[in-house]
Amino acid sequence: MRHERADLMIGTVQEALQDLVEGRHGDPFSILGPHQYGDLTVIRALLPAAISVDVVEVGTNRVLTRLETIHAGGLFAGAIASPTRYLLRINWPDAMQETEDPYALGLLLGDLDLHLIAQGTHYDLGRTLGAIPMEIDGVHGVRFAVWAPNAQRVSVIGDFNSWDGRRHPMRLRPQAGVWELFIPRLTHGERYKFELIDAHGNLLPQKADPVARASEAAPSTASIVASSKPFRWSDEDWMRARRTDRALDGAISIYEVHLGSWLRITEEENRALDWVELSQRLVPYARDLGFTHIELLPIMEHPFGGSWGYQPLGLFAPTGRHGTPDDFAYFVDRCHAAGIGIILDWVPAHFPTDIWGLARFDGTALYEHEDLREGFHKDWNTLIYNLGRNEVKGFLIASALEWVEHYHVDGLRVDAVASMLYRDYSRNEGEWIPNEYGGRENFEAVEFLKHLNGIIHHRCPHAFTVAEESTAWPGVSKRLEEGGLGFDFKWNMGWMHDTLHYMQDDPVYRKYHHSAMTFGMIYAYSERFILPLSHDEVVHGKGSLFGKMPGDHWQKLANLRAYYGFMWGHPGKKLLFMGGEIAQESEWSHDGSVHWDLLDRPDHAGVQRLIRDLNSLYTREPALQFGDLDSTGFEWVVADDVENSVYGMLRSAHDRSSHVLIMSNLTPVPRKDYRVGVPAGGRWEVMLNTDAAVYGGADFGQIEAWAEPQQTHAKEFSIPLTLPPLATVFLRWKV
Repeated sequence: MRHERADLMIGTVQEALQDLVEGRHGDPFSILGPHQYGDLTVIRALLPAAISVDVVEVGTNRVLTRLETIHAGGLFAGAIASPTRYLLRINWPDAMQETEDPYALGLLLGDLDLHLIAQGTHYDLGRTLGAIPMEIDGVHGVRFAVWAPNAQRVSVIGDFNSWDGRRHPMRLRPQAGVWELFIPRLTHGERYKFELIDAHGNLLPQKADPVARASEAAPSTASIVASSKPFRWSDEDWMRARRTDRALDGAISIYEVHLGSWLRITEEENRALDWVELSQRLVPYARDLGFTHIELLPIMEHPFGGSWGYQPLGLFAPTGRHGTPDDFAYFVDRCHAAGIGIILDWVPAHFPTDIWGLARFDGTALYEHEDLREGFHKDWNTLIYNLGRNEVKGFLIASALEWVEHYHVDGLRVDAVASMLYRDYSRNEGEWIPNEYGGRENFEAVEFLKHLNGIIHHRCPHAFTVAEESTAWPGVSKRLEEGGLGFDFKWNMGWMHDTLHYMQDDPVYRKYHHSAMTFGMIYAYSERFILPLSHDEVVHGKGSLFGKMPGDHWQKLANLRAYYGFMWGHPGKKLLFMGGEIAQESEWSHDGSVHWDLLDRPDHAGVQRLIRDLNSLYTREPALQFGDLDSTGFEWVVADDVENSVYGMLRSAHDRSSHVLIMSNLTPVPRKDYRVGVPAGGRWEVMLNTDAAVYGGADFGQIEAWAEPQQTHAKEFSIPLTLPPLATVFLRWKV
């Protein structure tokens, strides 16, 4: 039955219809979908390029009415006598489509969700905002939701609507500034973005979803609807053990990896490995070398590979460079099956300026600061998150929890913490805004970091957090109740710089910088430290660790082996960047690969074996673990032998049932009959000698020593040692 045009346009005005077909109307539900006017149900649908549209009754497949064209821009309307469930049968030029009407549904997000989003305390945003496959009123589809409070109109665009922003405009929930729409019959795997018009009527560049859980692999930029089907984990034993024992005072030895350049397949256009291949190759490799954890440079989706992941835009999505989100979950699952924990680098300090990302997302400085004195990093050409805004803090914390809770990640290493704590970080006078007291401290960032750590430790008490913080900010790794920032560990950047500078010196001159190797113990227990030999030390012209060492090829390797021995003997958890374990000769290139061919050379293979043996010794010997965090487990036995460049560290188990003596001779001169004080008499067994032939050394030294009742170094007993040149030796006494 045909109805008068006036009946089909009741409740609307021509200007509103024009705005709708031009994609400028901010309230599409007020016009589209079914509307009851007395006994008449008017149905309107905006379907540009459609030839005809029928309304079909659900269940009977009976055509209730054919919609009429009421605007040449593709607006159709018709009326039926009584409300009923219906489908739209759309005749396109090249296909027939039958679907439920997205504008026939009621409100999607609950009031509590919206309240928590606005408050910044909705910590499951990955299952609330973004694209969520679900069923509503028996209809399968995808619910889209995005925070854009200052936009005039927001639409979902994708392959499913020919990227036409007129087709699926969303509904605004003003109490939280969130736009929502359920699109029937979509499923996971669909590509999509959001199209926004700002408050001034300007069409913005198409935006990727800030809360997308999957994304296209770069250089493509579309978001992808991720599956809502839970991953089938098999790491129950690992998770159960993790719940009962955090083991932060035990051995932690971390293998830091940039996945794109760990191993490339040269025969296949030099491609990087995918998650499944990494599960098969990286995981057993790290396990064989005895590392307790693998730390991944940021794997959150990022547009520029040259940023190594440190300029991410998809904080909820594993990068598509290596496969799907389920593939990443499989990788974590395989790590846990191998007894290896996973740490992810995570970047809440800043984000890149790409126009399809977060920058001026709804036409305003939404995620960032409006004032560039607060909101722009000159060093990295990136924007700084506005941590004074509740929604932004909630967005970041929800991202952190996404990895820890949904992907079973064991730890997060928070990047660039120093840049967050100081308002004048890398800024000249006049380029920054002081805090309310006129100081340089960023109180909003301090509050955020405390809140972040508090939430993670409350909801996931056995996950840990690590700060990359390069200043003397007090209490970074102190508990919140003690006034600290609440991190579990802090990278010891000072130790790294001091010791590397010392090791780069020719041994002839090392005596002039002797304290560089001991200075770290002055503050070693002011924080809970990780000793990092990270990616930052082998890029940008700094050369490799091998290349930093002085001397000829043999001496470089000997120096490096001795340095590794000193590091593993020194208090603090350990971190080594990939390639360091085989003494890679050239610096790291993110477009290349670790130089695995070096393992064909026995001396480089020997360094790899040394790392394996150091990890083994560290993980099985309580005396090498206890003093990492407790000062009663460490003492210098030899700290002042400047002329000989010899150092002696004593590590003890908490119950003094075992002691390990670590002696480092950092000159090429062997030291014979070098007497060292020890706390107990009897046999001291050489557990490891970095000069051993199996490591590529000269096999100089001894296999044991017997303590004599001769007072040395304020000890009642002492042992005579033969110290190999450029070497570190571990000796153990045990009851």
